[in-house]
Amino acid sequence: MSTPTKKPGTATGKRSRLYWGVPAVLVALVVVVLAARWLVGLPAVASFVADYPGHSELPDSAPEGFPAWLAWQHFLNAFFLLLIIRTGWQVRTTTRPSAHWTRNNKGLIRTKGAPTKISLELWFHLILDALWILNGLVFAVLLFATGQWMRIVPTSWDVFPNALSAALQYASLNWPTENGWVNYNALQLLTYFITVFIAAPLAFITGLRMSGAWPKKAAGLNKAYPIEWARAVHFPVMIYFVAFVVVHVFLVFATGALRNLNHMYGVRDDDGWFGFWVFAASVAVMVGAWFLARPLFLRPIASLMGKVSR
Repeated sequence: MSTPTKKPGTATGKRSRLYWGVPAVLVALVVVVLAARWLVGLPAVASFVADYPGHSELPDSAPEGFPAWLAWQHFLNAFFLLLIIRTGWQVRTTTRPSAHWTRNNKGLIRTKGAPTKISLELWFHLILDALWILNGLVFAVLLFATGQWMRIVPTSWDVFPNALSAALQYASLNWPTENGWVNYNALQLLTYFITVFIAAPLAFITGLRMSGAWPKKAAGLNKAYPIEWARAVHFPVMIYFVAFVVVHVFLVFATGALRNLNHMYGVRDDDGWFGFWVFAASVAVMVGAWFLARPLFLRPIASLMGKVSR
C-alpha cells in the first residue's frame, strides 16, 4: 500500500514550511549583517556615516523628556492595540462565532428595518476600535498642544540620510548612540511618524469602510472607495502593527532596558527600577484583559448595549 501524500495545507505541510523557514530567516539575517559590515567598512560609506551619525537636530523649541500624559497614552495605546490585534485575528479566522450581538433598535439611534446581527468577536473589536480612536484623538491634541510633535515629525530633509545611516548601523550590529530622552534617532523618528500619522489613520478609514456604520446605499461613494480596497489594506496594516510592536519591544530591552522603561513608564531619565515595576504592572493588566476577553465575560457587557444570542 502506498503512503498518502500530505497536502500543503495540512499540519505536516505547515510544520515543513516552519522547519525550513526558520533556518532561511536566520541565514538571511546573517547575510544582511555581513553585507552591512562590508558596506560600513568602505571608505565612502564610513564617511557618509560620519557626516550623518543617525539623528537630525530638533528645533530649538522642541521639548526635552516625556510628560506624564505621554506615559499614560503609551500604556493605553499598547493596551487597546494588543486587544484590537487579538480580536481582529479572531474576526478574520473564526468560522463559528461564540455568540451574536444585535443592537436594540430603539433609543436615540434608530435604523430602518432590523438592525444588523454581528458576531460577538466583531462587536468587541468595534468597541476597542472606538476606544482606541478616542484615545488617539486625545493623544493628537496633547501632542500638538505641548510641542511633543516635533520629536516624531520630520522638520529637516537630513532625516532621510540620517535614517539610512541608522539603518546601516543597526544592520551591522554597531547600533547608533541613543538618548531617547532628548532626541530619537532618525529611523525611530520616521517609524513613529509612519505609525502615528499613516498606519493608524489607514487602520481607521479601512476599518470604518468595512463596518456596519458605512452607508451601503451611497453608490458613488462606494464606487470611489470599494470595500475590496479596504480589505486589501486593513490586514497588511495589522501585520505592520504586529511587526512594529515586536521590533519596538525588542529594541527597548536591547538598548538599555531600565533607562528606556523609565522614559516610557517612569517619566524619568535614570537607570532605576521604578519604570520596570510600572511596566510589569501594565503587563499584568494586559494579561488580565487578554484572559477576560472571552465570551463568558463579554456576553454580560454586550447585553447592556443590545441583544446577545448564541
